[in-house]
Formats: sequence, structure tokens, C-alpha cells
Amino acid sequence: MRAWRVHSLGDPAEVMSLDEVDQPTPGEGQLLVRVLAAGLNFPDVLMTMGMYQEKPPLPFTPGVELCGEVVGTGQRVLGSPAGGPGGFAEYALMDAAAAWPVPDGMSDEQAASLYLTYQTGYVGLHRRAALQAGEWLLVHAGAGGVGTAAIQLGKAAGAKVIATAGGARKTEVCRQLGADHVIDYTAEDFVPLVKEITGGHGADVVYDPVGGEVFDKSRRCIAFEGRLVVVGFTSGTIPQAPVNHALVKNYSIVGLHWGLYRKHDPARIGAVHEELCRLFAAGAIDPLVGRSMPLTELPAAMAAIADRSTVGKVVLTP
Repeated sequence: MRAWRVHSLGDPAEVMSLDEVDQPTPGEGQLLVRVLAAGLNFPDVLMTMGMYQEKPPLPFTPGVELCGEVVGTGQRVLGSPAGGPGGFAEYALMDAAAAWPVPDGMSDEQAASLYLTYQTGYVGLHRRAALQAGEWLLVHAGAGGVGTAAIQLGKAAGAKVIATAGGARKTEVCRQLGADHVIDYTAEDFVPLVKEITGGHGADVVYDPVGGEVFDKSRRCIAFEGRLVVVGFTSGTIPQAPVNHALVKNYSIVGLHWGLYRKHDPARIGAVHEELCRLFAAGAIDPLVGRSMPLTELPAAMAAIADRSTVGKVVLTP
């Protein structure tokens, strides 16, 4: 079978190759699945470059999110490959206990986009930030895979959503997803606008996958008893949190590493999947696949997501 493999760490275009490898053999409690679609996420790029917190041994097949067909039964399932990455291949292994059924009516590409970003968004907004109906939610990078999920989940929770995005194309995507207010951060400073939109109240919850300056500026427009959810650092800069500022403004800085729930609270993942299926069936969420590309074009797909030219999720199909 064909599988992309990272042979050394660095520029994805230079360190990956599409190799012929043996089809994996499932062990006890594992399923062999034919990959129908695999979602591309920013951590895939970072992992290939050796800049992510998880560093699998070389060579490895990237891809942490997929929709697959179980060999022998034909059932469609979604989730992560067993033992870490491995989704950008024609076949993959999944742990049977963590292979979740695809909701009725959901396409393969959407199913490959549901697991990581929507689980992260749901746990971040509900478990970590305790978002309440009627609160103001500020979503940064609203047109990306993480942001589009957070906008939809925020609206489904009854929040008033402000989204930031760069440029006319991306701001329009946020509007179409249901954001109540959209700010083009390339043209305007979001801090005074968030204060104006909220009547001086500020954002009750900030969902920040960007870090860097965006984190620092978010602290200036967060509400009393607000919650600033640290999702990631796509800016490439990890901010330093001045805890004296959190004290004088009475807000919380909340970390979100969703992957840890697989170790510390695996039952929560199943419960969240059931809720996501319910929300999809009700039409409250609808994963946005911005681009579907052949598996052979993975390096180009990684380049596109790295330079932030994409909207929604990028999905690879064998």
C-alpha cells in the first residue's frame, strides 16, 4: 500500500516521500481500516518539522484524524490512528474502543473533519470555559478548521459570537457560519471593536489558537471573570502570561490540550462524540471542508495550511 512517511524532520516538501509499505496488521483490540479521507491539521505540519510536543520516532506516517471503512464489515468510523499519527496512507490501524461511528448523512470528508477540531472546541468551550448562553465569545482565526468549529459550537450553545479573520474572503466565511460580528484583523484593531460591540463588557470567553500578540491583545478586551482559552500557537510565538494582570482583572487563563483526555478521561470523548452527532443531526453544526485534495498532493496541502491560505478543513482522499 502507499503511505506518506517522514524520514527526517524539516520542510514537509523535503522530508516526506510517498512510499510503498506493507499493509499494517491489527493487533488485539485493533481494527484495520481503509482510509476514506484524512483531515489535515496544523499539528501535522509542526510534527513533520519537529516543532510539536509529540515527537514520534522516525520514519513515521503523519495524519492524526481520519474517516475509514473497517475491513471485513464495511462500517464507517472516525477517529485517530492507533498509537499516534498514521492517517495519510491507504490503510491504517485504529483502536476498536476509540473508533467512533460516522453520523448518518455525513460525508467521508466531513467525518474526517469532525473528530479533532470539534472535540477540541466542545471540550474547550463547555468543559474548560463553561460557556453560557448569552455570553460573548471571541473566536480568533475564525475561518480556519479550529475557528469554524468554535463559531458553530458557540452559536449552538447560545453565545453571541465575535470572530476575527484576515481578509474579505475569510471574514465572509465567518459570517456564513453564523458569527454575529466579524472583524478583519488585517484592517482593524480588534481590541477597541470588541469593547464597542459588547458595550464595554468585553469577551466572556476568548478562544485563541493563535497565541503571540493575539493573546496579549485579547487580555485587554476580556470581561470581568472572563476565560481565555489557550488552544495553540499558530503564530509561532508562545506568549508569556502576566499573572498580575489576571489578578487585577479577575480573569482566568485556561489551558486546553484535548489529547490528554484520551489518557485521563477517555469516557468524555465518547460522550462528546454522541453530543456532536446530536448537534449534526439537528443542523447545529456542519463541518466546513474548504478543500479536498488527492493523497498524492499532501506536501502542497501542508504548504497551503502553513501559509494560512485555506479556509475550513483541508482533507486528503486516497
